[in-house]
Amino acid sequence: MALRQVLRGTGKVLQCTTLRPLSSVSHSRTFATDYSYSPPGRHHLFVPGPVNIHENVLRAMDRPSANHRDPWFPPFFKECLEDTKFLFQSKEGTPFIFPGTGTGGWEAALTNTLSPGDKVLTFRYGQFSHLWCDMMERLGLDVQCIETRWGDGACEETIKKILSEDKDQKIKAVCVVQNETTTGVTSDIKKCREAMDAAGHPALLMVDGVSSIGAMEFRFDDWKVDLAVTGSQKAMSIPTGLGLVCASPKAMELSKSAKLNRVYYDFKDQTATNPSGNTPYTPSIPLLYGLRESIGLLRSEGMENVWARHNRLATGVRKAVAAWGLELLCDNPRWASDSLTVIKMPEGSVDTGKIVALAYNKYNMSIGVGLSKVAGKVFRIGHLGNMDDIMCLSSLAGVEMVLLDAGIKITPGAGVGAAVKYFQETAAPAIPTRAVVDI
Repeated sequence: MALRQVLRGTGKVLQCTTLRPLSSVSHSRTFATDYSYSPPGRHHLFVPGPVNIHENVLRAMDRPSANHRDPWFPPFFKECLEDTKFLFQSKEGTPFIFPGTGTGGWEAALTNTLSPGDKVLTFRYGQFSHLWCDMMERLGLDVQCIETRWGDGACEETIKKILSEDKDQKIKAVCVVQNETTTGVTSDIKKCREAMDAAGHPALLMVDGVSSIGAMEFRFDDWKVDLAVTGSQKAMSIPTGLGLVCASPKAMELSKSAKLNRVYYDFKDQTATNPSGNTPYTPSIPLLYGLRESIGLLRSEGMENVWARHNRLATGVRKAVAAWGLELLCDNPRWASDSLTVIKMPEGSVDTGKIVALAYNKYNMSIGVGLSKVAGKVFRIGHLGNMDDIMCLSSLAGVEMVLLDAGIKITPGAGVGAAVKYFQETAAPAIPTRAVVDI
């Protein structure tokens, strides 16, 4: 297998024909790929999940193995469950913490409340809403999927119209992806609930909040959400491995009669053990420590401040995109996501997959590829979770260099400058608990 290496300081490319063990370092394993070199500095992660992990969270997770059947665990796990209710902004809901991902959370929400052949109403406007539709169909549900332009969100008027016409109330659930990570689109869950109420329909409201909960406004109780799902690797800024679900009293009552098959994600096994602080199977203890620390950081900041921070970072990125003269895939401001920004490339220009590869191979920076129908046409900048002004600005600086490398005609510093101006003008006088410095 050939390797291409850039000679330090020369810009020349050295072609190697064989791989050899790196005997000069602390291990002698032969590497099977050509990504064995660790560059100085750090890896710059700006995808919409997994995201950057706070140092406090890393330290909280760095601990030896422990036995979850020892007496320390029940009070600890009860705290984790209460913390999860805070994340969803719920006092009435029942929280569940599954070892898994947001996709597992989808399955838990559907299988615990619905039966084979039940009709559900949903929208397809990106890869993740598509995958949820696919799961519904494969589980044996009758899916009414509204095809929507990739760049728009769930239309509340469509929900109201369809539910109003469903005189026999055959539709058992309305399923909405709050933040479609493929397109950078955020649907208005509050207005979706208002549309359901206006139609006087009893369907459940299920929400995929995988890349939104913990980053943008979400109010489980106030918006009368029945089931909400998120994952640990997004706004909570801990590693992948936890699927979190919150269920309303109505959803919990329906779980008693739901007939879809379920085993691993059965609410019943959780409700038999969780009240005493136990789990039906082995939990991921390091991730639970990370969860508790991460939600502690959110509590300290205050959820409304967390939402405001994400909005401010997203606004700065959008100003940068405008200064570059590029366009967003989401061209209607009402749908604009505060978790990520999805940027279109000019027609006939470079494949964005190459832009993403160049960012990683040349600058050690990860940005998001275009997925499915928009593959090669867009790239994505994630700005959710553990993120501040300076980190966000570094993403824009890296993207500018990549765009210039790709021959896109932008003015160096234009996007960074626009974001700097906005961030500087809107920054608080000082970080909380730190003194304001008069100059």
